[in-house]
Amino acid sequence: MDPGKVSLFKTYDKPKGQGGSGSFATFMIIGPVCFFLGILFSSFPYDYPLLWTSVETPAAYYDQLETHLKFIHASPPIIPRILHIVVSVGFCGFFIKLFKPSEANLLFDGASLVLYVIGVVVYITNIVKGLRIVTMGLYNKVGDELGVEGIGREDSLKVLAASNTILALVLVGVLVLQAGQWYAERKEADEIAKIDAEHESKVAAKKDKNAAVTRSASKKRQ
Repeated sequence: MDPGKVSLFKTYDKPKGQGGSGSFATFMIIGPVCFFLGILFSSFPYDYPLLWTSVETPAAYYDQLETHLKFIHASPPIIPRILHIVVSVGFCGFFIKLFKPSEANLLFDGASLVLYVIGVVVYITNIVKGLRIVTMGLYNKVGDELGVEGIGREDSLKVLAASNTILALVLVGVLVLQAGQWYAERKEADEIAKIDAEHESKVAAKKDKNAAVTRSASKKRQ
């Protein structure tokens, strides 16, 4: 039985450079990912005192952080629009690479797309929601409505900082998978080149042997 018919997804043999790690679609993925990592890195100095140090965070710092987050959430509409356009560029890159995918595309780009979607979900459910809570000051409100203890101001800011860290790790995972695809394709190309070189050397040796036999036969006839 043909293994290609057993596979859940039909794969294709793509020409070199089409849909691979060196294609333009790959840069459409890596560019937005690096863009978002840069944004998250700029937020790291604000998140560090909340998560990455054992020193007690002063109460005044929460006021400064809250002011900073409110300023970000009150950005002009053009800022989130640019952000959403960059997100869309990343999705377009994935869809281009996964159109008539090869086995490498299914493995590396499929997993990268899953991580990318997880990152978008974290952004929508945690970061955007957290910014709205900070702006409106709705700490503990959900818990009060349900009759349980809600998340206070400090914990809400820590959750927002942790969400930034989770998103950064997810995006780094996308870069690792894309680098893995590049390495796998490079090793495959090296192996193919080695096999082709061995085949050409065998063909050349066979031609030389045949030529030698022909020359010896002609000398005997003379």
